[in-house]
Amino acid sequence: MKTRADIYGQEAADLLREVSMYPGLSEGQLARFHPGREEKVRNLLAHLQRQGRIVPAETGGYFPQGEHVRGTDAGLVRSVWVLLDFIDRVEYHSPGDFPVKLVFFSAGRMYEVVYVAEGQEALVAQALKQCRQGESRRIVLVEDAGQIPLLHFPDISGFCTVEPDGKVSYYRQAEPD
Repeated sequence: MKTRADIYGQEAADLLREVSMYPGLSEGQLARFHPGREEKVRNLLAHLQRQGRIVPAETGGYFPQGEHVRGTDAGLVRSVWVLLDFIDRVEYHSPGDFPVKLVFFSAGRMYEVVYVAEGQEALVAQALKQCRQGESRRIVLVEDAGQIPLLHFPDISGFCTVEPDGKVSYYRQAEPD
């Protein structure tokens, strides 16, 4: 007979891994990693808090114990909303390095979610122009759709914005005439 620890152990480990990889995610985001198990996620978050493994922040996000002091990376949290739009088709995902916030594989293809804060368009474009082409498809997350015409670098599949409630809107750059 399986014990409660056997049943929930892997799910708790998965949840702790997600909190560690993407610090600052809300309960709603963490629940989207586990569709149909929202109540279980809520209970496991409470359990991990009681164990002292995670802590909730005033902003509503969760952090591994000891990490919440550095603050929430808003670009990463917003990028996870993009990942969650594809989560049912994702084979693997992990955080990325500037300017890529996260990387995921779907149908054997690599995708990068690139976050571009307002005013950093030239910096991000320059950084990505130096990368080798053809390795991945880039989904460019902007704060405002008005940034799109300012961004030109290889392998852009599309652009998106994310509302505070997690609603993602996708855009394509118009082809030149």
